Amino acid sequence: MKILLTNDDGYDAPNIKNLFKALSKDHEVWVVAPANNCSGMSAAISFLKETEIKKIDDYTYAVDGTPADCTYFGLLSVLGFEPDMVVAGINHGANLGNDVLYSGTVGAAVGGRSLKFPPVAISVASYDAIDPDYIANKSAEIINTIFKNPIDIENKVININFPDLIKSEVKGIKFTRLSRRGTPAQPVEISSSIDSKTYRYNLQGEAIKESYLSDVEAVQAGYISLSILDYNLTKEDENNDLIKALCQ
Repeated sequence: MKILLTNDDGYDAPNIKNLFKALSKDHEVWVVAPANNCSGMSAAISFLKETEIKKIDDYTYAVDGTPADCTYFGLLSVLGFEPDMVVAGINHGANLGNDVLYSGTVGAAVGGRSLKFPPVAISVASYDAIDPDYIANKSAEIINTIFKNPIDIENKVININFPDLIKSEVKGIKFTRLSRRGTPAQPVEISSSIDSKTYRYNLQGEAIKESYLSDVEAVQAGYISLSILDYNLTKEDENNDLIKALCQ
C-alpha cells in the first residue's frame, strides 16, 4: 500500500518519524508534512499565498503551509501519483471530543476521504509519550488491519487516540463516540495597555458524562479510542419544524 503520511507538528517531529519507520516495514510511505508546528489549524488552507515545498530526501517533503495544504499538495502535485491512504499523526497531544473541530491532525486527514482506504488520524494523550515505539507499532498494526479488511466508509475519517501508557498497561481498543465539553476556561490575559490587551487560549471545558462510551472516558480508563468521524456535512432532516418554517 502507498501511504501519504502527514501531521500538524512538523515533518521532523519525533512521533511522525517513529510512525514512518513502523509503517515502512510493510508499505511504501511518503512524508508530506508542515515545515513548522501548525497545531490547532483545523482544515485551514493557504488560499491567499504561494506555498514553498522543500524536498528533504526521497521520501520526505516539508511544506511551508498548513496540515491541510500538505494533503492537498501531496495528493495532487508532490507525489505524482494517487496514494491508497492518508495517515495523519501521531499527534503530540490528544484529539478528543469537540477538539477534533480545531485539530490540524484531523484537518489533514479529511483531505484523504476519496481514496481507496479511509484516512486515519492518530494522536496520543501526551506531548512526550512514555512508550512511543509501542504507539507507533500499534498504529501500524491498526492500519494493516484496515488494509486487510477494506470497507466502504466514504466521507469518513477514523480518529484514534492512545492513552499515555506503556504497552502492558493498555487495556485494548474501544469503539467510542465523541465527548462533548463544557464551557472553556476564560482566556488568560498576558498583558494590557490603555488601548489593547493580549490573551492566549486556556484549557478546554471538562468532558461531559455521556450515556455512551465517549472517547475521553475510554482514554482515561486506559483504552485506545477509535471513533468514526462523518464529514458528509449535509443532514437529511427536512421534517424538522424549523426547516419547514424557514422553507414555507
